[in-house]
Amino acid sequence: MRLHMLELIFFSTYAELHAERSRSYLGFAWWLIDPAMQMGVYYFVFAVALKSTAPDFLPFLLIGLTVWQWFKSSVTHGGLAIWQSLPLIRQVKLSASVFPSVQILADTTKFAFIFSLLLVVLWCTGYPPNATYLALLPVLLIELIFASAVAYLVAAVVPLIPDLRFVIEQILTVSMFMSGVVFSLQDVPAPWRTVLSANPMTELIEAVRNILIHAQWPDWIALGRVALISMLLFAAALLLIQRLTPRYVKLAS
Repeated sequence: MRLHMLELIFFSTYAELHAERSRSYLGFAWWLIDPAMQMGVYYFVFAVALKSTAPDFLPFLLIGLTVWQWFKSSVTHGGLAIWQSLPLIRQVKLSASVFPSVQILADTTKFAFIFSLLLVVLWCTGYPPNATYLALLPVLLIELIFASAVAYLVAAVVPLIPDLRFVIEQILTVSMFMSGVVFSLQDVPAPWRTVLSANPMTELIEAVRNILIHAQWPDWIALGRVALISMLLFAAALLLIQRLTPRYVKLAS
């Protein structure tokens, strides 16, 4: 991607975050309050109402929800970015991939704040930093590539099938429960465990949990497989957007 395009993405991301903060009375605080409320609801349902007795359930749940919410937000916001920007695409000669990139970068910035708060909470509750933290960067980078790939694919198709936007939320909700966010794969029967383990998000969430809770290095072979899938999907999604850009211009007419 050219330098001026990167500059445009960074500037547009700053403008998007500033505009989002201006639309809320709570400003930046809402970035933390909103996910905290969601975590509270899930904790009440699974830990209090259903009386989950799994060890380390609170950090288990918080990590899963934090990592998943980043993926979900990136796909939801990035996936609608091209469709929402069709009038601008018609007026300005610009790569359509810029629009989902801005949304993904904005959600990644918010995730950085939330993840930093999560680390502080973990440190204060008996899960101190450890040497395996060095593996966080590659794990989170792989998730960023995977989330971007899925967001680009959704963004490429939604302008052609606008009604798809109505089912994205439902698909992501089902995917959340299939990614081991609120339950451990060890509690799943062996045949289904194999199926769920094929989900890249399952591997990524488990890797972050193992690092932060158990101070264990991730399964590098599994992560390598996820990284390869993510990069291939990412390249295919970008190519699809490039191929469909002439059609977006006509749709905006």
